[in-house]
Amino acid sequence: MDKLITKIQKAERILLSTHRQCDGDGLGAELAFYFALKKMGKQVEVINVDLTPKKYHFLKPELFIRSFDQNPHLEGSYDLCLIFDTNDERLIAPLFESLQKSCQEIAFIDHHPILLKGPQPSKASWIDVSASSTGELAYRLIKALGVAMDLDIARCLYTSIVFDTQLFRFIRNSPNSHRIAAELLEFPVQADLIHKSLFGNQSVQKMAFLAKTLGQIEYFCEGRLAIIKLRDEDLFHYNLETDDSRDVIDMLMNIETLEAAALFREDSPGQYKLSMRSKGQVEVLSVAENLGGGGHLFAAGSFVVGDFDEIKDQVVLELTVKLGPPKKTAS
Repeated sequence: MDKLITKIQKAERILLSTHRQCDGDGLGAELAFYFALKKMGKQVEVINVDLTPKKYHFLKPELFIRSFDQNPHLEGSYDLCLIFDTNDERLIAPLFESLQKSCQEIAFIDHHPILLKGPQPSKASWIDVSASSTGELAYRLIKALGVAMDLDIARCLYTSIVFDTQLFRFIRNSPNSHRIAAELLEFPVQADLIHKSLFGNQSVQKMAFLAKTLGQIEYFCEGRLAIIKLRDEDLFHYNLETDDSRDVIDMLMNIETLEAAALFREDSPGQYKLSMRSKGQVEVLSVAENLGGGGHLFAAGSFVVGDFDEIKDQVVLELTVKLGPPKKTAS
């Protein structure tokens, strides 16, 4: 972290970004850092691969973030680029190629494990897998840079932390998330609005979509593994954004007998976003890496192209092997 801090202090023009189809963690972290760098007198821009999902509009991203999809050009050169919430350059495509040409140095700030099978982050990067969110890392950097906390920074950091910990359900047995949140809540961040925006506000269309989708779950391994496929045409039919499907797999994991689940979201014919989860006993990261993806040990995914049945069979086979035989219960 110390080396990265020095680079940030020396840089005059800095670009911030996060992975495509951004979520609350990467978005909150990059916006918090945007406000912090502005207070330091830096020239700073935020450019993301694509548009911000509407659930995050309470952060007013349209005022601070430019979409590369809509304007695929970078103007001038940058001393430093900081990419939050991923260390996989493939998740920044097609923006990453332009970053390599326009930025003197690129650093990833992330809490996901470094890939065993995939691109490696630059030496300037800061990866800390003990952190429960990228927002926690952004908080530590802002503190180390000596930037005073304010309402804008606090609101963004709080969004990042509560999103990725799922309202403090996943804190990695660390008190850090709670301690940081307690400090941030000294500011009027409107925590209830943030919670509602991130985890509430379900529409009638979303409920209809869930009613249809959840009836199509396939179970394997005596009900310990679930597979579900979301169709792009269904999202379109119910007038939903891609981001509206993000929480479906978390709903699956509430099923008592499940130990692991995989969700295939069809983005276009033959192209899928695969998301996998487990309840902490079954490692799914290696399955994702075998398909060109990454993530955490117990929450991982990838973008895959090919025949759905073939990919599904591969995922089911690999997860079945990891699940092993069912545990015998005492009679």
